[in-house]
Amino acid sequence: MGDVLAGIHSTWEFDTDSVLIRFERGIRTPKLLQVLGERRIPYEALSSVELAPGKRRGTVVLHAVPRRGADPLLDAAAGQLREASDPYRLVLPAERETLADYYAGELRSALGPAAAEEADDYLVPAPAAPLQFKAYDGKVSFDGKEVAFRWFWTGASSAKWKAGDQAFAVGDLEGVQWRSPEIAGGYLRLLRRGGAAAPRPGGHDRAEGDGDDEAGPAADQDPAAVVFGLGYGLVHESLPLAAAVLEAIRAAEAADEGTRRHRSHRADPADIAARIRHLGDLHSAGLLTDQEFTTKKTELLAEL
Repeated sequence: MGDVLAGIHSTWEFDTDSVLIRFERGIRTPKLLQVLGERRIPYEALSSVELAPGKRRGTVVLHAVPRRGADPLLDAAAGQLREASDPYRLVLPAERETLADYYAGELRSALGPAAAEEADDYLVPAPAAPLQFKAYDGKVSFDGKEVAFRWFWTGASSAKWKAGDQAFAVGDLEGVQWRSPEIAGGYLRLLRRGGAAAPRPGGHDRAEGDGDDEAGPAADQDPAAVVFGLGYGLVHESLPLAAAVLEAIRAAEAADEGTRRHRSHRADPADIAARIRHLGDLHSAGLLTDQEFTTKKTELLAEL
């Protein structure tokens, strides 16, 4: 499309295969959007496009709805973001409704054939590591490979002090639970492989406002979790980190799956040895030349 549509707090620049969303910096722009800066959204990451009147009088909202599982940021948020902080909403003055309707139609025509399906991989990048923030009971940092918790003596429980500072390699994790600091009992919990049954990584099976009722210890007693509080673990600080960890976990899982597939396709060493012995017999009998024997043997050894 190659056009630009400027709205309140953000500008959408349409390309042939994606839309580049740039968020404004200013006191009226939600802090999460300021931190994100800009995001490139492939059209294949979208499931639908909606245009509706805005809550503010005299505005309309162009909403590009992402496919489930396409964006680690929304995966981590699990429906807890305030509407104003939704990076897929473009708020426009009502006089631009006709123009917005045109772009809505263009976006719909660009949706991929799998728009209604859950994405197998993340299609939108998470905020890049390194990232860090302060929770009520400790400092959290993520360098792309490891999540570290450093406890604060003023906030950490005795259980966490006894466990000591923690470091979790991405390969040892299967997911992240993020409960917004704007909800009572907010926290970030790392889900370790082989741990108690838990919802899908990044997901929440309960509605907003429910208690901390998942399996396992309470967040303030769990050395794989940090708790939020007034001024701690703010959305624009903790959610980008949670999303980056989720993306890294997904990438590690994909790499492990690729390794397993490679190994499963490797030939049985005993079978290869038997076939090489057979080639040797043919070579000894003069049925294979030296070059033919060497070539076939090399091919068989490459299958190991």
